[in-house]
Amino acid sequence: MYYLMSALFIIIGILGSNYPLLANTDEKSNLISVAKCCEHNELLVDDTCTPLTETNETEWRPEFIEEVNDISKNKLIKPNYQLKIGRPKCQSNERQWNVYHYRSGDDRLAILTNGVLRHYTTDLTKEKHEYSNVFGFDATSSIDEDNFETVSIHYDYPFGHYCADKAILSRDRLVAMYAMICVPDVIVTWSDTNYLMKHAIDPTFHAISIISYLIVAVIYFVLPQLRDLVGNMITSMTLCLIAGQCASTVRIFTEFGNHVSFMIADTVMYVSLLAAFFWLNAFGYYVWSTFRSRNVFLRVTDGRKYCYYSTYVWCSTISIAGTAIFAHFTLETNKPIIGGKMYPPQETIGWLGISVLFTSIAFTIIIDLCFVLTTANKIKRMNTYGRIHHKMKYSFRMFVFLFVTMSTGWLSLLLSRLSYEALEYCHIIINLLEAILILYVCVFGQKRVTFLLSKTCNCCNSGENIDGLDWGEEMTAINAGY
Repeated sequence: MYYLMSALFIIIGILGSNYPLLANTDEKSNLISVAKCCEHNELLVDDTCTPLTETNETEWRPEFIEEVNDISKNKLIKPNYQLKIGRPKCQSNERQWNVYHYRSGDDRLAILTNGVLRHYTTDLTKEKHEYSNVFGFDATSSIDEDNFETVSIHYDYPFGHYCADKAILSRDRLVAMYAMICVPDVIVTWSDTNYLMKHAIDPTFHAISIISYLIVAVIYFVLPQLRDLVGNMITSMTLCLIAGQCASTVRIFTEFGNHVSFMIADTVMYVSLLAAFFWLNAFGYYVWSTFRSRNVFLRVTDGRKYCYYSTYVWCSTISIAGTAIFAHFTLETNKPIIGGKMYPPQETIGWLGISVLFTSIAFTIIIDLCFVLTTANKIKRMNTYGRIHHKMKYSFRMFVFLFVTMSTGWLSLLLSRLSYEALEYCHIIINLLEAILILYVCVFGQKRVTFLLSKTCNCCNSGENIDGLDWGEEMTAINAGY
């Protein structure tokens, strides 16, 4: 019996070695790990982990794709996986980078069957230049066109260098797949022409433009002799241009998207530009109506006239801006999105709203052109004119220069919206030239203004021609020895 039992155990051992499926196998040997940013019953709402009970969304579950012969195929694959909760701990030479995968964005996120997070992008030149050494970089892969846009590069992040989750962006009403990844710190190279133009030269030119407009506004506001109706119009117009330049400067630094709203910045920029053109239109109408009127000695003060023109400008601006905003939120079919990498994607004003604003500006330009032609024809036919007409002749010349300068700047801005780098670079330069020309036309090109500045600042101004000065200013010039 003893020998029989021993032989039986030996036979069972041999069968167990030849047929390993009969042995005790580890069911978790093929288990992969996927990092989830929030807890199992939570998801991201505006970059904050929020319980599912406070949202109307379902729990996030990773969707896997399989890679065959270096080509990613989107299939319904459900490997054995486990979710590990927590955000990645980046090394000292790395930094956290946020990526959002949504329908209208340029980024795509996918998880491979081995637990690796893959990030697809279409920004070829910039991404390849900055992150060519990211984990698992491969510049030869392609992806399924049924699920992703055709791109030529992607980045792979193994477990421990990422976390993924579902994200809800309540401000823009977007539901996206979110991933926080660890990328190496990037050393910015100033030799990059695009970065140099848009992050160094453009902000510098904007600062110079703001200073130029501010000088014009301060001079026309501080000097009492310039605080007439024309001076108040010039001050209001330059203040609108300053507001537009400040909003445009905010729009340059897209990396600070967590702290600003590009929708508000773009709205302020375009509405301020619209108001500036309406002030120019009011200025042209005032000059045109003065030369057209037979009686220039009207019993209406400059203060009351400024109130009338101000009502026209701001009512027109507010009504058109309201129409553009209404059209954007109700009729816009393709709302542009800014961001998706360093900050949550933001909705900004689209072509429909811009077309409403720019069409209104185009109409003011056409009306101003009519003012220029009719007023110039009226001046040619005038044989004699008094001192008021003599003074308005200089205002008309200033209006013509402002009209040409601002129209050229507006046309440059319109062309820069086509997203060609050459047109964008031209607009950066023209934007600076526009501010400098407005400063020259309103201040240094006006003998009256330079005389008043020299008198106020006690500067020497010998041999200055005093044509175009008011009667009181002429007496001041005679008494001062000019």
